[in-house]
Amino acid sequence: MPLFQAILLTIFPAVMIIAALSDATSFTIPNRLSLVLLAGFLPVTLMLGRPLGEIGLDLGVGVAALAAGMAMFAAGWIGGGDAKLFAVAALWLGWPAVASFLIVTALCGGGLAVLLLNARSSFVRSRLAGAPGWVERLVTPGGDVPYGIAIAAGALVAFPHAGIAAGLHGF
Repeated sequence: MPLFQAILLTIFPAVMIIAALSDATSFTIPNRLSLVLLAGFLPVTLMLGRPLGEIGLDLGVGVAALAAGMAMFAAGWIGGGDAKLFAVAALWLGWPAVASFLIVTALCGGGLAVLLLNARSSFVRSRLAGAPGWVERLVTPGGDVPYGIAIAAGALVAFPHAGIAAGLHGF
């Protein structure tokens, strides 16, 4: 795989890591991160030589994930940034990698929720006195769950199996 193609493939993991860190520290996923991935998808896939039929299937997966994300947002289960990140991650991962993305994201989300429930106990919070502000926000009882962390984890685990990363294995 040429170096330029390998560099193109670093865009997705880099943006997912930045999104997870942003969500962990500020409970927000900036729209520009999802927009970078959305705007970059078609040029990157075309430069990597993906067949148009597979790109179309990826687009269908992304639209379905956007609908699911909007439903989860409407139900109050996730934030708007999470819904957008979820959809654009599914777009980049495509079929069949989106299946492992969904499973790992759900497992990591459940684990994160359990971890935060425990961390938000008075026993743990008392030992975190003087921690950075973002840590105190994470362990505030009744606070939100930065689900972008779980989305990023699921995306990073599934990425090596994505059609867009198929050439990465021969690198």
